[in-house]
Formats: sequence, C-alpha cells, structure tokens
Amino acid sequence: MSKKSEERKEKERRERAFIENGSKLLEKLIVTCNDKSIPIRSFSAQELQLATNNYKNPLRKLWYKGYLEGRSFFVKPIPDYKIWADFAINDLVMSAQMSSHKNVLKPIGCCLETQSPILVYESAMNGFLMDRIYVSHDIRQQHQPMEWSSRLKVARQIAHAISYLHTAFSRPVIHMAIHMRNILLDEHDVPKLDHFFYSVSIPEGEIDVEVYDGLWNVYFNPPELEATGKVTEKSDVYYFGELLLELLTGEKSYNITRLATDKYSSLIAYIHTCAQACCINEIVDPAIFSGKGDVSLEQQLQAVLDLGLTCTEEDPQRRPTMVDVTKELRRIEKFVL
Repeated sequence: MSKKSEERKEKERRERAFIENGSKLLEKLIVTCNDKSIPIRSFSAQELQLATNNYKNPLRKLWYKGYLEGRSFFVKPIPDYKIWADFAINDLVMSAQMSSHKNVLKPIGCCLETQSPILVYESAMNGFLMDRIYVSHDIRQQHQPMEWSSRLKVARQIAHAISYLHTAFSRPVIHMAIHMRNILLDEHDVPKLDHFFYSVSIPEGEIDVEVYDGLWNVYFNPPELEATGKVTEKSDVYYFGELLLELLTGEKSYNITRLATDKYSSLIAYIHTCAQACCINEIVDPAIFSGKGDVSLEQQLQAVLDLGLTCTEEDPQRRPTMVDVTKELRRIEKFVL
C-alpha cells in the first residue's frame, strides 16, 4: 500500500470517528443539558500530540500535561475501544454540567478524531489527592502528608460536590467512582472531583438504577450493588464513607499495610470490627495524630470516624444523605482545636 493511500485511509478513519463521536456528544448534550449552552472546544489529534510532546512523561496512567497557547492543561487519552467512547462522552457531558461547581475538574474540550475521544481539562497543579494521603505506601516518599485540617476541608468540599450532583438536577445523578485517585488538587489544594465516566441518573419514577457490571469497582462495592446490581444516592454515600476512612487512616481501602495483617481485609471491614475496641490514636494516620493529648483534635477525629462508620453501614437506609454528611462535616470543622 502506498504512503498516499495510507494517508487517505487514515484521514477517512479520523473523519468517521469525528462524525460518530460528534453525533453521540451532540445527542447526549441535547438530552442532558436542557438547552444550556456549554462551550466545549474541539482539538485535533495533531494539536494534542504537539501539546503533550507526543504523550511523553505521563503524570499518572492516562494523564498527561499539555501546553497550548501559553497555558497548561491536562490531557486524558482514553483506551481505544468502542465502549470507552461512550464512557468518555458521558464524562465530558457530566463534568461540563458540573463545571460551575468549584470542586469539579472543569473540561476544556476534546478531540473527536480518535475512536475514543481524548479529553482535555483544566490543570490541577498540585496533582492527585492519593499522593498526599497514601504517603506511607510510597517508598520514594516524594510528597509530604497532608495535614488534618486540609484533609477535613477536602472531605467537606467533595461532600458538597456530591450533594450538588444528587440534588441540583431534575433526577439524582450517582457518581459511582468517588475515590482518592479521582480527586485532584489545584495550586491552593482545593479539591477537584473527576471521573464521571460511570455516572448515571435515576430514571423518572424509580428509586434506583441498574448499572452495567463492567462498571463495578474492582475492589469493594456497596453491599446493595453486589446484591442487586443497582445503585441509589446512598451508594455514593458508601463510597464517600470509604474515602473518609482513608483520609483518617492514610490507608488504601484495598491494601491495608499498617492496621491489619490480613492483606485481603478491607479497610471498611477492619474499622467496623475494631472501632469499639481500639483507641482513636491506634486507627488514625500517625502523620495526623501526635498522641500529645489534644482533646479537641481527638474529638474531631472521633467524630469523623463515627461519620465514616455511619456512611458505610451495610443497610443503605441507615446511611445519611450527602446533604446531611456535608452539614455534619461543617459542624465538625467548627470544633475548637
């Protein structure tokens, strides 16, 4: 095959992808955004290759820093499979809808010329929350652990973003992926929620929604999802409770190194088992708790532990709403330290 023939086929492939992805994006925007104008810039594949130096030096898996027109931004190329194209478009539309919220990573645009769209976001200069919390898991120790007041502020702001997702639209939207790895930090450590790939709306007249089993977390899911394949707003509360416990302990939910010897034990199961028998300073990340008898700090930590336990109750009906969780975190923040 001649070089000219290969170039023609590549051009035709890009044009087909652009039309197919563009049609899906437009349809999703019309259905979802209720005539609200949302600017989404179109980038060419070549523009993004040049901006990212041909995708060298990843920030993390699927994340690259790019520079264009004198500004930096983050680029997320998506696995080149047809099913991922739908997820990428869902992420773009949902994050665009949420772009007015200060705790959501704002989309700038996308490239539609590839089988799965390449997504472009505002930059978050301080990187990923997980790198400031899972410090004990990082043998390179490249980051200083985040202090407690900052962790609590992150929790409250992310809780507010999820509350908004549950209440601001005509039907509640379930995020489905509230994890450390999906929260980034700007230059002032303001958290930015990302990864709306799997977000789903609860249909009119329903109280839950069935999700495709390929979307399930590979680690630990809310019990109701495991039992029925369906989720509600309380499923996000469970995921958020898991996040709270990670912020408190500095441990990964799926890879406990300090608190338990059983490598297959989940953080949620461990905390629910030992919470009554353990002192708070045995559970909390040593980077937070100095053990010097600060009563106010102990009260604050205990209140967050209690909230994390309530959010991860097995029975969804016993979990609070995200609105109530946000109110409680505001109350906890006001404790005198």
